[in-house]
Amino acid sequence: MIMSALMLSIAPDNSVTALHVAVGVITDNLGNILLTQRAKHVHQGGLWEFPGGKLELGESVERALIRELQEEVGILVELATPLIKVRYDYGDRCVLLDVWRVSRFSGQAMACEGQSMCWLPAKRLGELSFPAANYPIIKAAQLPSLYAILEGQTVEEVLSNCRCILQRDIKLLQLRIKSLSVTDVEFVLPKILASCQLQQVKLLINSDLPVATAQGDGIHLTSRALLACRVRPKNYAWVAASCHNLAELKHAEQLGVDFAVLAAVQSTATHPKQQPLGWDLVSDWIDQVNIPVYVMGGLTLGDLDRAFSAGAQGVAGISAFLD
Repeated sequence: MIMSALMLSIAPDNSVTALHVAVGVITDNLGNILLTQRAKHVHQGGLWEFPGGKLELGESVERALIRELQEEVGILVELATPLIKVRYDYGDRCVLLDVWRVSRFSGQAMACEGQSMCWLPAKRLGELSFPAANYPIIKAAQLPSLYAILEGQTVEEVLSNCRCILQRDIKLLQLRIKSLSVTDVEFVLPKILASCQLQQVKLLINSDLPVATAQGDGIHLTSRALLACRVRPKNYAWVAASCHNLAELKHAEQLGVDFAVLAAVQSTATHPKQQPLGWDLVSDWIDQVNIPVYVMGGLTLGDLDRAFSAGAQGVAGISAFLD
């Protein structure tokens, strides 16, 4: 697996001085992403990348992002949010890629430095060759900011909740209907699959469900299932994992999962005695792994900007998508 090999090269000591680079994942109105090709004579030459450049002395990441994208591809950033940070050791140099999603800009993108440039749909990013440090960025760029979890006590409630969630234009959904019998799960699964396929929603099936998880677009490992794995589960396009501490996050990273869900950020009604992690600890842990991480627990969709500030991919939840 590319991702598993990648994780072995991560700089193990965050105190190592790294080249700090501001990177932009620039999307147009159709969801295409802007890519540029590195010059042949530079480090990692000839490979494709997300445009950006290194910070100047005393420069903020936001300022560097605006400057670099204007110089390199001729656009002026108007709206950008943090996406992911990637630390990587190439052997001859260490880099810290500070990646931001640029969702609004002015100007016409152009190859200002004579480099090759293209717009590519997110789902096709895997067709090109990138520097190794860019592969976590690809996963983050392909994932939405919201991850809904579908539960319910009865068949009727599950199907009703599914309709409610999909009406919100959710594009990533986990099926976690553990309260239903095997017969009921087998009954509702084809209906949910059909609805997701119709609306182009990625459906991940919880690893505890008594069904063939290969029927969906991927598998979501419980923390127990995650710790039982020594290699990434095979034959899944998408593999996610639930995590509750830094050790589990690091194990998920080493396995090469595509993303993780970290809980619980705040107190919840369902687990009132569970000590919440709090935003500071969540931010610190996310900063120590090179995978997209959704946050969950006592959150609403109104917490999305706070999640971005903490370095998270976005917000995951159950009731948050039903209110």
